[in-house]
Amino acid sequence: MTTHTNQYKPDYAVPPGWVLKDHLETWGISQAEFARRCGRSPKLISEIISGIAPIAPETALQFEKVLNLAASVWIGIEADYQLHKAQEAEAKKLADYIQWSKRFPIRELVNRGEIGRPLSDVDAVSKLLFFFGVASLDSWEDKYGTANIAYRHSPSFNSDESALATWLRLGEIQAMREECADYNQSNFKHALRQIRQLTRTPIAEALEEAKRLCNNSGVALAIVKPLPKTALSGAAWWLSARKAVIQLSVRHLIDDQLWFSLFHEAAHILFHSKKDVYINVNLNNKKITKLDGEADKWATDFLISRHDWREFTKSFKFSASIIQQFAEEQGIAPGIIVGRLQHEHRIPWKSHLNRLKVRLQWTDNTDKD
Repeated sequence: MTTHTNQYKPDYAVPPGWVLKDHLETWGISQAEFARRCGRSPKLISEIISGIAPIAPETALQFEKVLNLAASVWIGIEADYQLHKAQEAEAKKLADYIQWSKRFPIRELVNRGEIGRPLSDVDAVSKLLFFFGVASLDSWEDKYGTANIAYRHSPSFNSDESALATWLRLGEIQAMREECADYNQSNFKHALRQIRQLTRTPIAEALEEAKRLCNNSGVALAIVKPLPKTALSGAAWWLSARKAVIQLSVRHLIDDQLWFSLFHEAAHILFHSKKDVYINVNLNNKKITKLDGEADKWATDFLISRHDWREFTKSFKFSASIIQQFAEEQGIAPGIIVGRLQHEHRIPWKSHLNRLKVRLQWTDNTDKD
């Protein structure tokens, strides 16, 4: 979460020429006399007073000797004035981005403490650019517009692209804060085997340990609450050549969906290109990409081997006690088994066996205004 402090930022800056003119009048020195004392041309002094020419460091040192006002003060006044002019010019440019900014969930970002409450439409644009870590709309398009191509062509893509880019940025910020070892595929596979066993552990404790295991193998694990207009369960991508990211939304607030999403995204990290962003938009949608199909298959077999699953399902007996016994034998949460049975239409989605799943909830204050 970003910390914001109240700072006094005046909406004006005094031109250094005004300060110089005021000092000359106080000392009773004409511009021509002052120019002679400084060893500079009267034209330069006139241009500084009128705001045409800036006060250079060498000039500031000369002013210091003649007017007994430190060169650093003159340089500071000049720098403040030039910065203010640049800010005014930028504000005019940012005004052209206002319509772009209205596509984003600004209020949600404010509620989550990620940005301060905008004071104006232009300020909202500025805060969004700061949030995304870019200096302009062109820079945003270069970074996030290109990344969008990797997921917008999915046949089941149904999220708002601006909201999705915002959600991914939230994950990126989390991932940058996580200290990770360099990515090692062998270590990551070993970590995943340990995480599989954690599915029977209380969720908060399990996720904390899962994050540690992932970090030690070069993968950041970011848990980011979904934003409005984002219909997705998770994402996988690379922050750098040595650091991968698994980002989960916990969209359905059920343990089996959470764990399957984690292993689905892990498959993308293990086996697919580092150049793409993989979005898991709907676990139950049959219209999925080839790569998502591969990730689904790997996650399914990793959680329960095909042989063990065939043996378990051939009896067609799926009582709570039988599922719990099989889950204990497999060393995984019983909710995962219930979820797979439902996905394969062996039991209905609305079933009394749903009580074997663990219901989750967010415990932060992101919903508060």
